[in-house]
Amino acid sequence: MLATALTRYADILWVDLPVSPITRSSTRYGTGRIPMPRLRPVADNITALFPAVLPFHSRPGIRRTSPILVRSQISWALRRLGRRPDAVLDARLGRMLGGWGDGVTDVLYGTDDFVAGAALMGISAARVRADERYSLDAADLVMAVSEPLRDRWQALGADVLLVPNGVRTEPYADLDRVAPAPDVRLPRPIAGVVGQLSARIDIALLEAVVAGGCSLLLVGPCDPRWEPERFARLCARPEVQWVGFQPYESLPSYLGVIDVGLTPYVDSEFNRASFPLKTLEYLAAGLPTVSTDLPATRWLNTDLVRITSDVGEFAKTAAALGHERLADQRSGEGAGSAAGSLVRARRSFAEQHSWPARAEVVARAMKLSTVDITTGAETGAGVGGQ
Repeated sequence: MLATALTRYADILWVDLPVSPITRSSTRYGTGRIPMPRLRPVADNITALFPAVLPFHSRPGIRRTSPILVRSQISWALRRLGRRPDAVLDARLGRMLGGWGDGVTDVLYGTDDFVAGAALMGISAARVRADERYSLDAADLVMAVSEPLRDRWQALGADVLLVPNGVRTEPYADLDRVAPAPDVRLPRPIAGVVGQLSARIDIALLEAVVAGGCSLLLVGPCDPRWEPERFARLCARPEVQWVGFQPYESLPSYLGVIDVGLTPYVDSEFNRASFPLKTLEYLAAGLPTVSTDLPATRWLNTDLVRITSDVGEFAKTAAALGHERLADQRSGEGAGSAAGSLVRARRSFAEQHSWPARAEVVARAMKLSTVDITTGAETGAGVGGQ
């Protein structure tokens, strides 16, 4: 989303996750098994590079070859495109920063606290910590998605710019005209969770919401290691429906049937340093929202999101907001109604946190361009770039 928004200021070479000849088909994203890089345009002003690395590239010893191979393939892609980078942004602690030539801005963007999440991802915390130190030392500009991550990196000596996650608001501009998802067969009110279902989610909160009188719609892939028995029992209930992974383009149709959005995260170091996308997504859709007590939610500083980590209070709040939303829709959310004003207030708030707004901050910090390359308008972002 950020890369797409940045195309207003620069052409983007998007470097995807590397794959090897033995990478599972489900995670190859359309690339073949021939061990060679692929380069293709994927959107206006965005070309994607799909790098190839050695088999077992995450194992000690072999993993040291991956940054070297990926760097060489980025250089190959730039030669093919006839371009040089003005900035290199690493959001994966992939040791991609440094060595790109004079005048190139090396940017580290922390989208999560990967050290805190090492166990969740099944990798060595010591290894991630070493990659983190390398990246902080190599970066000209350091950005962090949340205050806790910013504060931790500042304690390590970095000067850090806070750049939280954003939201695309345009898909929800005419949500009332979007046909509701035809596969949803739940009685209202419906509480919804959109996104990855994993150990980051507190399943006790989901169980309590259903027990409290709401149906529950779950939209997103589920980690099979996460509470397999409890999740199966939850999904077996008639008031619960899990529709699995859905493409981003279909989200408005699912959010259109939800009465209250849920951000039910467990209290963990990794979650405290995160910035959930789903909260702003709900607000962009005009939905009432309940979230557990996260620094990111506190940073938003709005009474449009109800905050509680107490299981009983979370369920009670979700039910109250869901029934209120249902009653508002039955009586009409006209332009002059209080309910209609609240919907507009949520959408207006989300607009302040849109991806284009975030991209403008990043473009200025990276000094990409003084001109919006899509309109020719002056942006004041800094020196010229491509």
